[in-house]
Amino acid sequence: MPFPFDISATDGRARTGLLRTPRGDIRTPAFMPVGTAATVKALTVGQVEQTGADILLGNTYHLMLRPGPERMERLGGLHRFMRWDKPILTDSGGFQVMSLSGISKLTEEAVTFSSHVDGSKHVLTPERSIEIQADRLGSDIVMQLDECVAWPAEESRAREGMELSARWAKRSKAAFGSRDAQALFGIQQGSTFEHLRRESSDRLQDIGFDGYAIGGLAVGEGHAAMCEVLDYAPEMLPADRPRYLMGVGKPVDLVEAVWRGVDMFDCVLPTRAGRHGQAWTWAGPINLKNARFAEDEEPLDPEVPCPASQDYSKAYLHHLVRTDEILGKVLLSWHNIAFFQALTAAMRAAIAEGRFEQFRRDFHARHVSNGRG
Repeated sequence: MPFPFDISATDGRARTGLLRTPRGDIRTPAFMPVGTAATVKALTVGQVEQTGADILLGNTYHLMLRPGPERMERLGGLHRFMRWDKPILTDSGGFQVMSLSGISKLTEEAVTFSSHVDGSKHVLTPERSIEIQADRLGSDIVMQLDECVAWPAEESRAREGMELSARWAKRSKAAFGSRDAQALFGIQQGSTFEHLRRESSDRLQDIGFDGYAIGGLAVGEGHAAMCEVLDYAPEMLPADRPRYLMGVGKPVDLVEAVWRGVDMFDCVLPTRAGRHGQAWTWAGPINLKNARFAEDEEPLDPEVPCPASQDYSKAYLHHLVRTDEILGKVLLSWHNIAFFQALTAAMRAAIAEGRFEQFRRDFHARHVSNGRG
């Protein structure tokens, strides 16, 4: 395995450790801010690094369209392009097979996209996805190309997507080959069907990957259904490799997934919510658009180690949001990323100290009991 994964402590099914890469260690549980188009929206890489993030996520589909993989390679790869020298994981374009189904065509060989930018045609095979991620962008962690099936799905449709993903996993592994400085993750599929998830896991392990992702969740099934799948899906994957839950999620989703044995996460939610005036705090989420904050001189959350969290009053942030000032989007995005990093740091500490179940109960009391998430 190119990246050693050292689990330093467990507490029930929850675990904490280090995924060691040439560009730096990734502390797990880890939340990866999403840099879709070579930027975490509204933030500089310095701001993102200040929050404690060890790794970012880039999006193959969007970077394939603009600026283009060959241009990216000429410019020195994604790390140099965006000035981030820590690890980067890139998704494969598989999520867009579902989310852009209206402008894409799926076959056994490939998915063909009509660009949402200019209508141009782009063909993405498992081999081309690996080439873009590993050779053009220079990702540290490369994802296999898969088909993410929309929810709800009939069992026959879920099987179809799982089996195509398994065949594409084999092609992705052959294209990736053996590399010392990059890792390849396979993606478990199967929607909400346990036996399909089991079959997917078995087929992925027969191929052999450096890490394993749980795909096909956070696609509309809801928190309870997601947790039902996570009751069994993580333990179907190798215990000695990182487990990555793709596209998740709200803070309570992260806590519940870690309790069930997940190590890595990504989601656009922190910055998307920040751009719309919502902030997560240790007391729960708040909407800065609300009039009750107009004269609130308290900081957003003094327990979150970030200037956006500590140095500006809620009244000022309320004013920025209500007047649609750009600074409001910046500060709330910065705070939310910092909160998610503070949350994962707190979970790592709770696991290491053997008190994660109490941490989970306390978190639920603050974030869930009043209908908040």
